[in-house]
Amino acid sequence: MKIILFSRQGVVHTAGDLHQMFDAIARFGFDYAVNEEFAPQIERLTGISIDAAHRYGRPMGPQPAESVLVCYGGDGTLLDGIHRLGGAEIPVIGINSGHLGFLTSVPRNGCIGDVFELIAAGKLECQPRSMLEVTGDFGDGISTRYAVNEVVIQRQGAGMISVETYVNDQMVATYHGDGLIVSTPTGSTAYSLSVGGPVVAPQCACLVLSPVAPHNLTMRPVVIPSSSDVRLKVHARHAEISIATDNETCPIPEGAEFRVRLASRRFFLAVPHNISFYDTLRKKMMWGVDIRS
Repeated sequence: MKIILFSRQGVVHTAGDLHQMFDAIARFGFDYAVNEEFAPQIERLTGISIDAAHRYGRPMGPQPAESVLVCYGGDGTLLDGIHRLGGAEIPVIGINSGHLGFLTSVPRNGCIGDVFELIAAGKLECQPRSMLEVTGDFGDGISTRYAVNEVVIQRQGAGMISVETYVNDQMVATYHGDGLIVSTPTGSTAYSLSVGGPVVAPQCACLVLSPVAPHNLTMRPVVIPSSSDVRLKVHARHAEISIATDNETCPIPEGAEFRVRLASRRFFLAVPHNISFYDTLRKKMMWGVDIRS
């Protein structure tokens, strides 16, 4: 078994946490690899030397089938780690050192060693999760990018934008406002939720279209089949426009057009058997909390 450790700059690490990780790796006899950005922080805080054979860059490169990607940080770190896999179907588990941590299900305090014990015992549930692919001109010619949570067309600065939206070449609406989110079920608890989108269980075969600050009170989120081909055409008289795929954002010109659909690739979120999606909703989002008593 190989443990692929991933973290990114800006994440606060502690020597105690890192020693717990490497003590567990040694105890269970795991092979390991560390991304280039994380390795110097490990060396500085622990004195453990990470040689070139145990480092990886971007792209990650081929990894053994029996590998687990362990992401240390918040949900943003986990998203970056999934993109670093480049489509490899390696289970991903997150150790939460951030804030909410909806996808990073394991708390850091005193539980880091338990993660590796669960991996060694095979007591993790690997949940297949869908991803999006978006094709269009990102400024360097026509290309395709991928998203775990969402694809977002949004304005930058002042001014309203309009997003012509088609599903399977049938006109849905032109959304006038700050932008439009196309999200996966996994992404339904991220940006889409904050603009009034529905919570969608991760096993559902659907996508969600959620307008951002629509300049029309009749515009509501729409749930569409996961087989849908979504075409977006963007217009703006004054505002600058960008497109975001999870954490990556780039400017786009007026009149840009993109196609969004379910990707052929997916990722596998590894969670302890005793933690369900609904447990996470109740705990992390205080779902159904009764304040009457």
